[in-house]
Amino acid sequence: MSASLVKHCGGCHCGAVRFEVLAPSQVHVYHCNCSICVKKQNWHIIVPRSNFTLLKGEDSLKTYTFGTHQAKHMFCSICGVQSFYIPRSNPDGYGVCPHCLDPGTVESMEVEEFDGSDWQTAFDTSDIKHRSKQQSTSDITN
Repeated sequence: MSASLVKHCGGCHCGAVRFEVLAPSQVHVYHCNCSICVKKQNWHIIVPRSNFTLLKGEDSLKTYTFGTHQAKHMFCSICGVQSFYIPRSNPDGYGVCPHCLDPGTVESMEVEEFDGSDWQTAFDTSDIKHRSKQQSTSDITN
């Protein structure tokens, strides 16, 4: 992971939900094949909770949970787009959908397949659990 963080802005389709996230410009994206991620085509960047700021739309968000009810799948109640969520793998962070980031701040994406259909094994053998931990950074770029 890059030491330098960039402020990325993003949101849902209709603009009711907007957020900022501090993450590298070269993002590490998880492509999961669990039951919900397959249906939503969910690709996500894991960031620490302290690196995420909801700018507007809290009143427009609805939450869906299932199974263990640990993941909080939040989506805009107006347009239905999920731009971020609280993942089961990282309840202390956010999973941010890179396709919901505004253009111009992501330089590249490294995609890692995550075998969510065998969730526990994938979680135990992946570095995903460490992605929501605050990293020491040298600087933040606006």
